[in-house]
Amino acid sequence: MTDLQVRRAGEADIPGCAAVVNGWIDATPWFPRIFSDSEIEGFIREAFPEREIWVSGDPIEAYLSLDPATLKIGALYCARTGAGLGKALLDRAKEGRERLWLHTHAPNLAAQRFYRREGFVETGRIAPEPPETVEEISMEWTR
Repeated sequence: MTDLQVRRAGEADIPGCAAVVNGWIDATPWFPRIFSDSEIEGFIREAFPEREIWVSGDPIEAYLSLDPATLKIGALYCARTGAGLGKALLDRAKEGRERLWLHTHAPNLAAQRFYRREGFVETGRIAPEPPETVEEISMEWTR
């Protein structure tokens, strides 16, 4: 059984977070691989000091990155879906907050359904800026 406990990530968890993202990229045919595995890990490491990063699983199966200054969820990735991992992380991010927002990829219909179930509404569309090539949807949750 998966450990659905959510805990604050430490620096030692960064490679595990990167592995979840890289696994998702490799398993998602419509999402192009723009950055290498090590670059993805570097992005997470660079953001770590300014973000609240939460993880679930041991080894890590899911992670969420939140910018506490802007209340933007910059990342929510799960190694597998339908197990409650994303919901557990999102519930933790919602605690004590009145609002959150995020961008999700337009082709990621499953993510959009998940966010809608969690109370998010679409607030706009964002054209990709190079090197990105996939349109995004802006979504917001308010208590």
